Amino acid sequence: TLENLNKTYPNGFVSVKNLSLHIEDGEFVTFFGPSGCGKSTILRMIGGMEDITSGEIYLGKDLLNDILPRDRSLAMAFQNYQLYSHLNVYDNIALGLRLRNLPRQIIDSRVKMAAHFFNITDILEKKIRVINEAQKQRVALGRAVVCKPKVLLVDEDFARQNEYRRKEMMRDIRRINKELGITVLYVTNKRGETEIAGQKVISMRDGEVVDIKKI
Repeated sequence: TLENLNKTYPNGFVSVKNLSLHIEDGEFVTFFGPSGCGKSTILRMIGGMEDITSGEIYLGKDLLNDILPRDRSLAMAFQNYQLYSHLNVYDNIALGLRLRNLPRQIIDSRVKMAAHFFNITDILEKKIRVINEAQKQRVALGRAVVCKPKVLLVDEDFARQNEYRRKEMMRDIRRINKELGITVLYVTNKRGETEIAGQKVISMRDGEVVDIKKI
């Protein structure tokens, strides 16, 4: 839930204006609009990567404003996959679980389940630097969901490559939403993607919501 959310930058640019929204558990919500309309800023504020000028963000009953990004039950898939090239696929997926000090058996079980889900079991021992871009994208998604987040945030630049890869990514995040029950918030400036992406499309312009449509 977003309540009266505002973002103004030091130079005076107002990116988000008094935005209030409620998103249900398990929804797939697409934020659509031109560059500079505030849609990516909203995702970054929810994820804790961008300071909030005013307003409140709740996940369930928990106020997120002052909670560190790593302590929010969220996962983020942004432009830079942030994979570690010197580690293999298994260790990249397991990283967040190890930082949470989970038992080795649980880590192993979750990594293998994620690998099976994304059909990358056969590359678990390969170094990131030798796998292709499509595989890197799936490793990044695997690492995102392995910690069982309540919400997955996906920026349009995550699938910045060719159209075929964007379609692959859309299939993967729809499966994450439907089969794992994770709420997905997706940002795009491509109108065609709004028709195939999610159940709810929030159209934005100049930092404000201009339309909410259910697909």
